[in-house]
Amino acid sequence: MARHHTLQPPPKLYPAMRFEVLEADLGADLPRVLALNGMGGFLWDLDADTFFLDPGGLAVYDLDPDEYDGRTETLAQRIMPEDIAALRDTVDDALASKDGYGAYFRVRCSDGTIRWSHTQGRIQRDGAGRARRVVGIVRDASPELEHLTQQATLKADRKRQTDVVQVTTSVLSQALTIQDVTAALTSKEIMGAIGAGSVVLSLVEKDRLRIVAAAGMPPEFSRDLRYVRLDESLPVAEAVRTQTPRFTMKEEALSHPRLRPHVEGSDLTAAAILPLIAQAQPIGALAIIYRDKDEFTPEERNLLIALGGTVAQSVQRAVLYDEEHAMAVGLQQAMLPASIPGVPGTQIAVRYRPARTGHQIGGDWYDVVPLPTGRVGLVVGDVQGHDIHASAVMGQLRIALRAYAAEGHPPSTLMARASSFLHDLDTDRFATCIYADLDPATGHAELVRAGHHGPLVKHADGRCSRPYIHGGLPLGLPQYSSHAPYPTTRLQLGAEETLLLCTDGLVEFHGMDIDEGVQQIETILRGGPADMDELAEHIVATIEARQGQEDDVALLLVGLTGDRQPEERRHWSCLVTHSDPQAPALARQMLRNTLIHWGLGDQCDAAVTAANELIANAVMHTDGDAMLTARLLRQNGDRTGAQLKIEVQDNSSRLPQLKMPSDTSSGSRGLLIVEQLAQEWGAEPLGSGKRIWFKLPVRGPG
Repeated sequence: MARHHTLQPPPKLYPAMRFEVLEADLGADLPRVLALNGMGGFLWDLDADTFFLDPGGLAVYDLDPDEYDGRTETLAQRIMPEDIAALRDTVDDALASKDGYGAYFRVRCSDGTIRWSHTQGRIQRDGAGRARRVVGIVRDASPELEHLTQQATLKADRKRQTDVVQVTTSVLSQALTIQDVTAALTSKEIMGAIGAGSVVLSLVEKDRLRIVAAAGMPPEFSRDLRYVRLDESLPVAEAVRTQTPRFTMKEEALSHPRLRPHVEGSDLTAAAILPLIAQAQPIGALAIIYRDKDEFTPEERNLLIALGGTVAQSVQRAVLYDEEHAMAVGLQQAMLPASIPGVPGTQIAVRYRPARTGHQIGGDWYDVVPLPTGRVGLVVGDVQGHDIHASAVMGQLRIALRAYAAEGHPPSTLMARASSFLHDLDTDRFATCIYADLDPATGHAELVRAGHHGPLVKHADGRCSRPYIHGGLPLGLPQYSSHAPYPTTRLQLGAEETLLLCTDGLVEFHGMDIDEGVQQIETILRGGPADMDELAEHIVATIEARQGQEDDVALLLVGLTGDRQPEERRHWSCLVTHSDPQAPALARQMLRNTLIHWGLGDQCDAAVTAANELIANAVMHTDGDAMLTARLLRQNGDRTGAQLKIEVQDNSSRLPQLKMPSDTSSGSRGLLIVEQLAQEWGAEPLGSGKRIWFKLPVRGPG
């Protein structure tokens, strides 16, 4: 506690006192000790309003003892005007109710310089509690504040470095591909955090560096320096070659002929060239270029080197991802049809897009299968899972379903057989699928659905509809492993209308109801181009831009062009019973009568002779009945370009072989006769047996 004294009136001038009062109160050595530490004592008599300072205190205020008269007004002239009001408020508040105070303020020295000072006073009161005098110290606070400023600067630098690391790590952690990494490095978040004017990323390719991103540099820079040999004397090549960071100034860059045109006359001043090292091997280089820097501090160098290590890990991860993703996509594409056949009267477009996240391939597929009499089978499906196994199952299922379609099975039977096939593969994967058997000439379609989304139809007036398609369970489930029928739905597709089949990756998104996804596709369809290929690209590009590619997408679009006129078809069939010896002769006679009725009497002999050879083969080489079928296809009601197709179907899966008979052979001449008489012929395997056919051109009216 401070002692209370009875004050004696001070002399008028402070120098005449010779500090007797202070020496008596503070001790003979204390003022000298304080002065040596940039401090001094004061005694403020409140009643007389006189302010006594020892030599240390005078030095703090930069006052000469002969020029100070002990008045507070004189002392106030040394204090910066901006600080006087705050200092007065602090002191008045302490005098009113406190025991002491402390405050920082600025002093203007006699040479005009400004120094920070600090005062701390202890208030002494009389018995009534009234403040009588203040005893305290003043000191030069400049070193203290300089230290605090340095600490604040250091703290700010550390925070900036921490922010750079956090921002860089956060942005790069979301980068999957090299494209993502370059976008992150050239973003405002990273370039702004490190204060860079330009960023150039290069990757090692064999014995050279290739620029993959150059943000903030003119186009000619990337053009002229796109490739740099590792044995060149350029700083970037040397940094990679020696695996040592290079911190260069503009003068050094000007000494290299390839760099001089791009640096000379520019505002570029310095560059940090960081080799990207992964698993002890250089994989690239990152050049961070500045426009207002004349040196790199040790802290900045350490920060940039650490940044280079983070970027190297991201680049290595991205390169590996791109390689694996390309391999996965290549394998998936190999499982899909190499090309889509042209189908008269239609425009067909397909697209497959792998998921944007992850590099595993999936089981999405599409297919287009030409069918007899000009029809076409359209397939879109999805095998459960995203891995090699899903893709392998998809490939097998696609081929099996294509084979069943080519055999001529109706859609319901085709889907049931595909389900049985998948179940027999002894896999735990199931699949969803939608199949459409479309006749482009009439627009009639039969659709069957196995746990899959229904189709969308875009009408000629731009409207979109969702036709209801009866559905069954997904393929591969036990309930459908015994050829149980799938329900079939008939659909009439009009001219200039478009049918869309797709997998769920096009309509299902995280956080979005599936109806919203379908509505989104309808909106895109309504505003899309008329050309099928352009429309397919427009759909997948728009969805990727809006929602991102969360899942694999398989898409099939088919539109009727309206340029194929319906065919007039005549169809006749006859069962040739194996147990009836008269059945072949009866079938020949019935075929002749039918052809005469169709107005093809002049072609009866060739048709019946060739058909007789096929009937004979079926009767002699199989144990079951055979089916003889004749079809007449005529365009627009006339006979121009019309064809007569004769088929014989039996229950033997053994396909015929064309052989040259010997001179003494009594057989092997049937197919030779067919080949001589027919325009073309062929054999097709069926689910149970085969079909052998031949075609004859229909000549003019007769």
